[in-house]
Amino acid sequence: VQLQASGGGLVQPGGSLRLSCAASGLVFRNYAAGWFRQPLGQEREFVAAIDHVGGGTVYADSVKGRFTISRDNAKDALFLQMDSLKPSDTAVYYCGAAYTMVIPGNYGMDYYGKGTQVTVSS
Repeated sequence: VQLQASGGGLVQPGGSLRLSCAASGLVFRNYAAGWFRQPLGQEREFVAAIDHVGGGTVYADSVKGRFTISRDNAKDALFLQMDSLKPSDTAVYYCGAAYTMVIPGNYGMDYYGKGTQVTVSS
C-alpha cells in the first residue's frame, strides 16, 4: 500500500492550497480516508476525514469552514482544499486510509503515507 501526498508549498496568510493524495496497492473505494498534520516539534493531529464514498465528512474545529476534504474513487485520489490559511496551519500534512466504509470513531488509520510540507508565512 502506498499513499503519496503532494501539493504542499509556501503560501501567504489568507491564501489557498490544494493537497492531493494518490493511493495505490489497495481498493481505495473500500477505505475511509483522512488528512492529518504534524507541526514541527508537536504530535500528529487529526484534520479531516471522509467515508468510503464521500457521503460523510468530519473536520477538526480548527479547520472547519476553511478546509474541504473530497475524494475521487475513479482516480484513487484524496484531496484537501485549504482556504483562508493561517500561520498556525503550518505543518507536514499526511493522508491516511482505514479499511472501513465509515469514518473510524477515533480517526485511526491502517495506513499513512509520506507527508507534504505546508508553510504559511508572509
